[in-house]
Amino acid sequence: MPQYDACARTPAPIQTVWHLLQDARTWPTWSSSLDELVVARSRDIDESGLDQVGTVRAFRTGRVVTGERLTTVDPPYHLAYQDEFNPALRDYRADIRLAETEDGGTSIRWTGRYRMKPVTGWVLPWLMPRTMQALADDLAAGATRRFRSGG
Repeated sequence: MPQYDACARTPAPIQTVWHLLQDARTWPTWSSSLDELVVARSRDIDESGLDQVGTVRAFRTGRVVTGERLTTVDPPYHLAYQDEFNPALRDYRADIRLAETEDGGTSIRWTGRYRMKPVTGWVLPWLMPRTMQALADDLAAGATRRFRSGG
């Protein structure tokens, strides 16, 4: 089963990073690959940004919409999700773990495993590690910007 392991660090405190992770509405603001949160395909998005286990978050990248269902929400350390709908993946599961660093910042570890669907999935073992590393880096950069702006 293919897998990835993406790591990043930010000087932002763990609560800042956690807020960006838990609130699906923020993801397109810090991610360079997600164009929008598709509310019509999402389910149980919390208006105050406190998405919980069972929430389905649908994101559009280009013309493709994928959905993930939250399976673990353990503030501010662990968020996990699994594929709800995706044209290229099956049995996708991801874990995002945050840890406080000695200097008051946060380390981010985003891991996942998946199965590929026939025809469309052949490129994924090359693409997924790069895409997920970019997401982890984007999350760190977004948290750093928020932290430095006092947000």
